[in-house]
Amino acid sequence: MKQDKKFTRSLIISAAVHLLLVIALIWGTNFNMSKPEPTPNMVEAVVIDPNAIQKQAQQIRQQREAASKAEQERIRKLKEQSKQLEKNRKAEEERIRRLAQEKAESEKKTREAEKQRQLKEKQRKEEEQRTKVAEAERKKKEQATKKAEAERVAKVKAAAEASKKAAKAEADRVAKEKAAKEATEKARKAEQEKLAQEKAAKEAAEKAKKEQARLAQLERERKEQEAALSDIFSGLEAEQQTNSTARSRAITDEVTRMGEIYKQMIQRELLLDDSFRGKECRVNLRLLNTGSNFIVSDLRTLSGDSGLCRAAQVAVSKVGSFPLPSDKAAIDKLKSINLTVAP
Repeated sequence: MKQDKKFTRSLIISAAVHLLLVIALIWGTNFNMSKPEPTPNMVEAVVIDPNAIQKQAQQIRQQREAASKAEQERIRKLKEQSKQLEKNRKAEEERIRRLAQEKAESEKKTREAEKQRQLKEKQRKEEEQRTKVAEAERKKKEQATKKAEAERVAKVKAAAEASKKAAKAEADRVAKEKAAKEATEKARKAEQEKLAQEKAAKEAAEKAKKEQARLAQLERERKEQEAALSDIFSGLEAEQQTNSTARSRAITDEVTRMGEIYKQMIQRELLLDDSFRGKECRVNLRLLNTGSNFIVSDLRTLSGDSGLCRAAQVAVSKVGSFPLPSDKAAIDKLKSINLTVAP
């Protein structure tokens, strides 16, 4: 709109200038339209050259046309410049819009990245906390396992010491029994020698007179000796029976104790399941003595829950070997043992 106003204004100014030029040309020809006054004896005439006027008019037209073309060219260039400026403006607006969009997307990506970073940081801290808790739980279980193992070793050691004490006591008892037998034998021989000496003395003093009495005395002494020996032997047999019963009880107790140890070793390796509660499995172990420990040569299921029995078989294979008792008699008893596994 502003450019159109400028064009109109320029066109009016150009027309006014051309009009003034035409007036000036006409004025310069001294052409006077007023009525001439008569003069005596003189005739004056003004000649107007139409070609000059036509030439001037043509020049004026050419100038006007050139001015019009120049104005139109200027207007055209102004319009082209305006279009280019508008195009540049739109391109700049589009560039600014793209930059704003890219900035918004970048800020959005930055916010998303920050959210992801904060989420990962939170997850990392949670994972670290879970790791710390798991590590503390593992250490707690490890300490409990070490404590249980120490208690088990202490019990095994105490049992071994008790077994050694029992073996020593048995050896002392056998030694005392042997000494008592030797003392009894010596006493018997001494008594016999004493009786023989008395008998010889009596025979020398009253050989003939007291032969019958001596024989009767010998008979009485024989019966007394038999009675005394019978009492001695009865006491020894009773003591031997008592010792045999105690020995048998000690072996049984050792077998029971080792069986409990084996069962605890198996149950420690047992994979516990809630379905095993209140159930049990009875198995028979055939153990082979390697000289330093027992190894399982055969495992049979006698009765019980099938799932628990399968878990017990796996637990036995994990144990691998079982400790030997210190008592050799107990070793023979443990070569085939029945155990009841009950979680």
